[in-house]
Amino acid sequence: MEAASLPAALELAAGGGAGLSPEKRAVLGASLLLLQRDYRFERVWFWGCIQGVRGAYYIAEGLGPDRAAPRSRLYSLNCVEWSLLPPATEEMVAQAEQLKGRFQGDPSFEYEYTEINAEDAEGLFEDGKEPMIKEESRLVATIEQIDRAVGIIPRGAFLKTPLGSVHENRNFEGLSLTEAKKLSSYFHFTEPVNLKNKTLLEKADLDPSTDFLDSLEHDIPQGSWTVQLEKGGTVVVLRSLLWLGLTFYHVPMTKQYGYVYFGTGEKNLDLPFML
Repeated sequence: MEAASLPAALELAAGGGAGLSPEKRAVLGASLLLLQRDYRFERVWFWGCIQGVRGAYYIAEGLGPDRAAPRSRLYSLNCVEWSLLPPATEEMVAQAEQLKGRFQGDPSFEYEYTEINAEDAEGLFEDGKEPMIKEESRLVATIEQIDRAVGIIPRGAFLKTPLGSVHENRNFEGLSLTEAKKLSSYFHFTEPVNLKNKTLLEKADLDPSTDFLDSLEHDIPQGSWTVQLEKGGTVVVLRSLLWLGLTFYHVPMTKQYGYVYFGTGEKNLDLPFML
């Protein structure tokens, strides 16, 4: 969610009970603006918080002119001092998927071979060394996984130019209440997968400038999202059941929208059996 409107945005997404203390909100509001200035980001988003056993990671994302370009990710343990995270790689994501259990809250903590499935470890580490995965790498991979799976935007909020870059749509004035209650009105803000498999006939009704991403209506498993009206029916809130703690909000007929994650960084693998 946008750093500049953080207090109001957190109020709108707080229906699930998660959030920040007034002190943390005040500190974050100031430090994120300094972060934007120091790193010369065009925009800064507060991504959320991953709670560990001994501490919490507060995550921010810095954006450049092209909103679809890889985002710079930073973490803080105290909401004041920020550290830049390395870019996520497919190897990092594959390694992190093998790890189970809570984050520790210490970036230098190392997960040892015994904490990973032996067969998977052999495939991931073929150089003969004893495999060690730092928690910082797991943090990078987990943020990437969550962004890919449940990082979402309303339809029409962004436009794709003929040159391929993605920018905010200045004419976007929000979804109508009717549209805002449909999963098809929201897109995954990541590289599309299902869109590439559609036939030319299916693509005929799509606007290439706005419909360039995958919509939520075909997410697997079906039923992995809940859609609710809150604040007296004035705010539409989507919550992910796959990554518990991810909350997206949108105020219909306005430009107010965003998502935030407050959780343990663990995927809900039991979801297919719960539906």
